[in-house]
Amino acid sequence: MTDLILHHYPTSPFSEKVRIAFGLKRLGWKSVTIPNIMPKPDLMPLTGGYRKTPVLQVGADIYCDTQLIMLEIEKHAPASPLLPAGREGEARALAMWIDRNIFWAAVGVVMGGIGDKLPEAFQKDRSEFSGRSFDPAKLKAAAPVALQQTYAQLVLAEEMLRDGRAYLLGAEPTLADCALYNPVWFLKERLGGGKAVAPLDRLPLLAAWSDRMKAFGNGTPTEMTAADALAVAKSATAAACSVDPADPSGLKAGQKIAITPDDTGKVPVTGTLVGLTPDRLSISRTDERAGEIVVHFPRAGFIVTPA
Repeated sequence: MTDLILHHYPTSPFSEKVRIAFGLKRLGWKSVTIPNIMPKPDLMPLTGGYRKTPVLQVGADIYCDTQLIMLEIEKHAPASPLLPAGREGEARALAMWIDRNIFWAAVGVVMGGIGDKLPEAFQKDRSEFSGRSFDPAKLKAAAPVALQQTYAQLVLAEEMLRDGRAYLLGAEPTLADCALYNPVWFLKERLGGGKAVAPLDRLPLLAAWSDRMKAFGNGTPTEMTAADALAVAKSATAAACSVDPADPSGLKAGQKIAITPDDTGKVPVTGTLVGLTPDRLSISRTDERAGEIVVHFPRAGFIVTPA
């Protein structure tokens, strides 16, 4: 099987969502450590400008956003499924709710606690990334509201565990658990030194759940240099994909398009449409360092415009 190469950095919470999936599946994977702020000169040739973390590489196929990254991991390693049979949509819908709501509330809590301790370069980068000024004083002032919102939503997960189930959808962990572990891990690691902090200190079932999740670990990573990852891309051929001619978007194979996140990191990536399914968009690109590659995006949360 072609290696799964994850471009990430240790403190990235969305990277932990992927790393815990590697642990659940007991996978070996290649680890390329990238900067936590721009510039990212060895990543941009692969993504065409997409700057969010993490990015998954499989040969000459580049997968952006954890929505899609997790589906690819499932495809390459179906054992210990993240999408239980008959409940695939439920697991994915819960993950989307968590990513779009609980995560950002938790970020408000974390940044309210550590924002004034972060380097100026990081603050500048995140201002550009979010489109809003990274103001430590305002973040600290807003942290109590963020804490209440985080608590209000985590209570829902606590209620799911109240019937004695070990994980959100039952006896085995799924994509939904990986998604929730992301903000919970972020709170614990950045504010609590790995221990439960507010509001987790009021949610004992969720705190115990997070310990069960942590025990899975992160699989077996092997360090890889960015140069080696680029060489892998350049020597590989992307997997075949196709465009549904009846897709309601009206997009056509061979069309030049730009794909842009709808929330943060709004940098358009341009290329030729080569793949279109209900859950993904795929564009081909050529780069001097990476060669002929195909970059894949989820449809949810991304805007398509003519290039």
